[in-house]
Order: sequence, then C-alpha cells, then structure tokens
Amino acid sequence: MRAWLHEHNFHPEERDFFAKPLTEAELRALLAGRPAAELFSWKSPAAKGLGLTPETATAEELIRLMLGEPRLIRRPILKAGQRLVIGADLRAMEEALEAVDLIKPFL
Repeated sequence: MRAWLHEHNFHPEERDFFAKPLTEAELRALLAGRPAAELFSWKSPAAKGLGLTPETATAEELIRLMLGEPRLIRRPILKAGQRLVIGADLRAMEEALEAVDLIKPFL
C-alpha cells in the first residue's frame, strides 16, 4: 500500500495505532457522521471472537471496543483532504488523491 501511495506522489503521515492509539475524540472525528460499523474490522480475528454483527452492535459499543483494541479498527485509513477512505480500496484512494490534486493549485 505504501509503495502504491508513493507511486502516486502521495506521502502520507503515518500513524501506528498500536504504539499511539486513537483517542475517543480522534476516533469520533474520523467517523464524522459515518456509522461506527464502517470503521470496525468485522473480519479481524479479534472481532470474530466477540460474536457481534453489524445489525446487533451499537455504535457506542463498537467505539468502546475499537478504543480498547486497535486491531478492531479497519485499516488502512487514508485521509486525503476532506475525503476518508477506509480499507484497501485502491479505486477510492485514487479518486481521493485526484480530488486533492485538483484542490492544490487553488491553495
């Protein structure tokens, strides 16, 4: 993923969630109105053992769990300008980077 970003001349600021966990305020800011289930890593081994489903888990429960266990946060997370891409969706990442490139000349 890093190589792909660098090939597209995007050099992100990286953060290791395990060494420096997100605060509740940072997690809520990332969500910015999105459902917490979007940021939750449903396929992670840590999540599978919890027996939760997107239909039964509450947003507050998911936020509490993600704050307590960073492995439950879906990665990678790319923030490019005002766009947020959660997960390894290369097409969405490319679109986000193109949008940033369109904005840069006007700054």
